[in-house]
Amino acid sequence: MKKETIKLRILLSWSGGKDACLSFGKLRKEGHEVVCLLTTASREIGRTFGHGEKRDMIRAQSEVLDTPIHFIEVDMDTYTDCFIRDVLILKEKYRADAIAFGDLYLQEHRDWGEDVAAKTGLEALYPLWMEKKDALENLHRFIESGYRAMVIRTIKDEKLEKWLGRTIDWEFAKEIANMDICPMGEAGEYHTFVYDGPLFSKKIELNQREIAEYETTKRVEFESFSLAEKQKGK
Repeated sequence: MKKETIKLRILLSWSGGKDACLSFGKLRKEGHEVVCLLTTASREIGRTFGHGEKRDMIRAQSEVLDTPIHFIEVDMDTYTDCFIRDVLILKEKYRADAIAFGDLYLQEHRDWGEDVAAKTGLEALYPLWMEKKDALENLHRFIESGYRAMVIRTIKDEKLEKWLGRTIDWEFAKEIANMDICPMGEAGEYHTFVYDGPLFSKKIELNQREIAEYETTKRVEFESFSLAEKQKGK
């Protein structure tokens, strides 16, 4: 007999990018319920900690996915303590069983997440976990999934900066396969923002962009965005 999967109520670490979105889709497909998205945000600048995204854009993703979002206010010195504090609160609020992360193969990231899970009494899930050699295959899986993501941040490198504002597609996958970096950008070579996909009730249209330069990275800044009705069947 086929073993029945126990449905879990899951808190999902959410950056707004392709890995988080793939994790969301996989967990849903397995029959679990993502009860809340968790996004860390810098106290100092007010934007998301990992990608430097505006909170309103993350809220838009939350809306079109019909899933609550919670911003965890952090700084470098208290990051882990603040994360654990808020997870304990959300565990009770949403009656959560597990916490999921979109990490791929960096063991130190997994160790951190499993430590958080242990300290909050939750099961740690890594739905995308793989070997490093399988990263390109995972990028292909994202493209095949029907989700649409744009490169919104890269490290300062002429070869990578040209990707800013570019949609992740087969041509992108072909190009990055010939470069000496992780195809999924696991080491932070590039970051993405997902603006459409099968589980999105509406498409997030990104308007009037410009390139902003920071100390070690460059990113796309959007003047505005809007939610657009999707064509039937998409």
